[in-house]
Order: sequence, then C-alpha cells, then structure tokens
Amino acid sequence: MMQLTLSTLLHIISYTLRTINVPFCLILLIVAITNTLNTPLNLAGMAVECYIAICIPLRHGQICTVRNTYVLIGLIWAAGAISILPDLFIHLVINDMMQLTLSTLLHIISYTLRTINVPFCLILLIVAIITTLNTPLNLAGMAVECYIAICIPLRHGQICTVRNTYVLIGLIWAAGAVSILPDLFILLVTEPLQFFHSESLCSRDKVFRSTYSMKKRDASHIVCLVLVWLTLFYAYFRILFAAKGATVNFEKARNTILLHGFQLLLCMLVYVGPMFKQGLLYLLPQQEQAIDFAIYVFIQILPRFVSPVVYGLRDQMFRRHVRRYLLCKVSTSNQRMRPQCQT
Repeated sequence: MMQLTLSTLLHIISYTLRTINVPFCLILLIVAITNTLNTPLNLAGMAVECYIAICIPLRHGQICTVRNTYVLIGLIWAAGAISILPDLFIHLVINDMMQLTLSTLLHIISYTLRTINVPFCLILLIVAIITTLNTPLNLAGMAVECYIAICIPLRHGQICTVRNTYVLIGLIWAAGAVSILPDLFILLVTEPLQFFHSESLCSRDKVFRSTYSMKKRDASHIVCLVLVWLTLFYAYFRILFAAKGATVNFEKARNTILLHGFQLLLCMLVYVGPMFKQGLLYLLPQQEQAIDFAIYVFIQILPRFVSPVVYGLRDQMFRRHVRRYLLCKVSTSNQRMRPQCQT
C-alpha cells in the first residue's frame, strides 16, 4: 500500500511538477525503493511461516510468535534499507541519525523515568554503543577510499566497488558488535537472574558495572584509537603529499584534509570519553549529572553536527546559497518581497 502510494505520487509529480526539491525527492525515493525491495522478502518470510505450520506444526506456536514476527519485519526493513546504501557517506549519515536518536532517547529517559526495565535498556544501549563506535571506523574507511581515489586512481574502480563497500559496512558493524558483546556475556555471568527482572538507570556504567567490563572497554578503546589514528595519519599525509606534488588545487585539498582532521578529532573523543569522565568525577564528585550532560553534548552531538558542515561547505553551490541567504535582507519593491543580498 505504501509502495503503490509513493510510486503513484512520484509518477504524478514527474508528469505535473516535473522537478521538486532534491532532499524531499531523496526521502520519497528511499522510502519507495525500500518498500519495493521489502515485498519479495516479506513473501519469502510468509513462505517460511507456511513451511513451519505444515511441516513442523508442533513447533509453530514456539517459533511464529508475535515477538519473532516483529523481529522478522525489522530485519526485512533493515535489509531493504541496507541495499540502497552503497556509499560510505550515506551510511555515516544514517548511522549518526540512529545514534543521535537513541542517545537522545536515553538521556530523556534518564531525566524523566530515571529507571527502566533492564532487558529493554540493554537493547537500547547495545545499538547506541555500536552506532557510536561505527562513526570513527566509518570515517577511517572514507579516508582510505579518498587515499585510493587520489594516490592510486587507476585502481579505484576495481577496489571501491559496491560489493566491497557492502563488505566494509558489514565489517564496521561487526567490529562494533565485537566490542560490546563480551560485555553482555560478562553481564550474564556476573549478575544474578533478579537483575534482569529489575529496573536500572539506563547508562553503560550502571548496567555494565563489572570491573572486567570497564577494563575491557578501556583496552578496546585504546586499541581502536591507535589503529584508527595510524590509518588516518597515513592516508591523509599521503593525500597531502600527492596533492602538493600535483600543484593543482593544493590549497583546496589541504583545507579539505584539515576539515576532515578536525571532524575526526572530535569523533575520536568517544574513545577517551570514559577516562575523561572519571577524571572529572574525581575533581567534581557531586556534579555527575552535569558531567554526563556536558560529555554527551561535546562527544556525542557536536561531532555529528560537524559532518553536514564539512561536506556542505565543500560544495560551491551550497556555499554560494548559504552566503546569499545569510547576508540577505528583505525589502519590498514592485508589490512583492525580494531578497536584496549584500555583497
């Protein structure tokens, strides 16, 4: 129903308005394509359900539950969304949208409900932590892709294929999952069963409170910090030297690399955030809530607001429109409102 509505709307727009705003068009296209890809996957799921009902009827009630149906629907939508994300930047945007949504929800819950059911908190925390760790890894992948495009351009088409991009996105998510799943196993071993039926403040330090989890987290953050920084330094210095040797648009390339470096520096704060928080709590033990909020703003929100600026200001058309509308004043002439821009 959604697919028919959106496809019909797109056809009507193409015959009447002809052109529409690009961001609005992207939203319609992404939802329409995802819905189109969902149909065969949904039919496959229905076929599997029919097989279970006929061939193993005694287990049908255990397998085909409402919960498992919701999980299957979520996987179908996720598969449809992933299939249209062959670009690392688009993956970065979607990942950051998920991360900001979940982290904001967790902060709202901590200020309003205070405590929530532990299993529901675990689901939110695991996805939020994985998406948080994905950002610097995704940026490192983009740096490598930029290095290949500039330093070995003849092999760019062979290396940076859609299939390899899917593999890289899968590896990014796998690395994030590998970082948090040991904490879940430690939690299952060290905490009593009653803990999972209770309510808790939904933060990583309150749920994964074992000393083993904290030591593992610090060690994994240090390893990721070193590996990502080595990748970035190698890629960007090679790009910088290649651009300088070409002597064409060197200043533009240098500025782009500096913007990327600033963005990555902010995103890498996620690896030193826990140690930074411990230091602040040692100095200000009575200000835990204020420290949590400040770290959330500077480590979670600020780096993800830099991405649109970094990529937007590089585009000449976007920069021209921003300059025109920021320096614009409205005046009336000939019975209509027109922007008179200062130059």
